[in-house]
Amino acid sequence: MNPRLLRRPALVVLPLSAALAFSVVVGTADATPAHHGPAARVVSTSTLPDIPLAPFSNGLLPGSVADDRGVDLGGIGSDLYPAERRGEYWTVTDRGPNGQIAVGKDKRRTFPVPGFDPAIVKIRSVGGRIQVLKSIPLTTASGAPVTGLPNQPGRDEAPYTYDASTPLTYDPNGLDTEGLVRDRDGSFWLVDEYGPSLVHVSAKGRVLARHVPQGLGLTGTDYPVVESLPSIFLQRKTNRGFEGLALLPDGDLVLGLQSPLLNPDKVSGENSRTTRLLRFSPRENRVTAEYAYRFDAVDVVEPGQTKTSELKLSALVALGGDRLLVQERTDKAARLYEVRLRRGSDILGSSWDTAAGPTLEQLDDAAAAQVPVLDKRLVIDLNTVEGVPGKIEGVAVEGSSTLVLLNDNDFGMTDGPEAFDTNGRLVDSDVETTLVRVRLNRPVR
Repeated sequence: MNPRLLRRPALVVLPLSAALAFSVVVGTADATPAHHGPAARVVSTSTLPDIPLAPFSNGLLPGSVADDRGVDLGGIGSDLYPAERRGEYWTVTDRGPNGQIAVGKDKRRTFPVPGFDPAIVKIRSVGGRIQVLKSIPLTTASGAPVTGLPNQPGRDEAPYTYDASTPLTYDPNGLDTEGLVRDRDGSFWLVDEYGPSLVHVSAKGRVLARHVPQGLGLTGTDYPVVESLPSIFLQRKTNRGFEGLALLPDGDLVLGLQSPLLNPDKVSGENSRTTRLLRFSPRENRVTAEYAYRFDAVDVVEPGQTKTSELKLSALVALGGDRLLVQERTDKAARLYEVRLRRGSDILGSSWDTAAGPTLEQLDDAAAAQVPVLDKRLVIDLNTVEGVPGKIEGVAVEGSSTLVLLNDNDFGMTDGPEAFDTNGRLVDSDVETTLVRVRLNRPVR
């Protein structure tokens, strides 16, 4: 888990005079600001009140959480999707409270509330507060909790108790849910970081199918698993699987890989600035296209940052036609870009879909190597807008020129043994789940 973000917005509506400029540039793979454009400002801010996690979870699935260790509901900012009524949104938690504690040379992944079940949460922003309107637990075919625990020994991090002292059991049903959209029939599509996978769930949260890369070999699940995604995605970085998801007007889905694949090795992936998007047809039940997406240099996204591996793709929003809004971020900064999914940019089934060198991830400049990298246009640098919290993962567009942003507060957790006191109770980071609306003076759709 990354260090906590220190910026917290004031819980007020900012005056119209509190405006900051953002920049716009027309499309190359490496977008750099060309000139200052119209202003952008935060027009409202709301926070989620403290909701103890055990009563929340047990209200959905009785007996699922025996002890929440003082953790409140959080993590719902993993994505944001407009609901039926204006001002209401569907959100989704990730796998639940988790952290890392160093034991010798190892960093152990801890799950202080191992019974936590990821949930879809419908919210509304009213009077500076986020109201929870409805919650839907994710369940297996038999109605059991999915949990957020890792799936496979040797591929996923080993899970431990809150103090990293005792191993926990892997769960093949476990999901680290991130992106979320609601389909026209009322069902939901989610993306998951473990597989990485695309997950179809019913309107009541039951997993209908989990689409994973060919060759994953996941067994022991209590729901159908379909190996329908390209096998190259088996080389995802740990905890950096699919994170962004968009529903296009024609019904297709677009899945965004959070970080470049470790292809053919870890060093290549850590230093790469090229990640991938997949286009999936629910009608055909298969991937129909793949695209190369090029991050800006990390010090462009976050001035002063030098580690390329800090770059992440966290959100995708359909803007109409073949247009997408794509979020590039670190844990301290974020920028939004517009791309078009042009037919000539499809790399599915090409030589770039293999581990044969030089791989897509090994190229210093993918465009120069004649890879059809998606062109992009910078829409806004969120780091220049006062009042936007850090670690934004949920992004939606309201009307034509308002962005709705929701952060992931990691359930108030930090890394290290100091995350819990001597009684095993959470020492809260005081980072709140915060929803902000940002008004642009130029339409994005």
